[in-house]
Amino acid sequence: MVKDAARTDGILDNPNTILTKRNINDAVRKLGTSYSHNKLVAELGFGFWRYLFAQKQYNATGRILLQIFPSKPKSTPNIQYNQNYVFNQLAKINKFRNRIAHHEPICFIDYQAVKDSTNARQNYGIILQLFQWMNINESELLYGIDHIDRYCNQLDNL
Repeated sequence: MVKDAARTDGILDNPNTILTKRNINDAVRKLGTSYSHNKLVAELGFGFWRYLFAQKQYNATGRILLQIFPSKPKSTPNIQYNQNYVFNQLAKINKFRNRIAHHEPICFIDYQAVKDSTNARQNYGIILQLFQWMNINESELLYGIDHIDRYCNQLDNL
């Protein structure tokens, strides 16, 4: 469990992962008496989960986190589907998510007043890919709320 990883002598109780441990303990304190494991998982931000794939955290957790992706492709000489690859994919999603959270433009070519849904579509594709690697049926999970293609098509046709 996440809370156990941050306890004294837990897997994240080392100088290389002190900020990760602190994030967990801060979230546990914030939850107080309403603590539950599910609430803790929800309380920790996307950046926290992304950084579990950073080298130091990945090593501290026994290098097993890629097991959450049982359908991840095998690495090739050209593409290494390792924890660094996952970290970088999550970084792209995190950056896009932060742009949305800060009400920044997401459907324009960078630094230009030209509308373009490519970035939104690419980030959505990464999310779907990670769902597939986790054996999550994205169609079932997103049923009724998946309007990305429709809205991107509308934007592109303006």
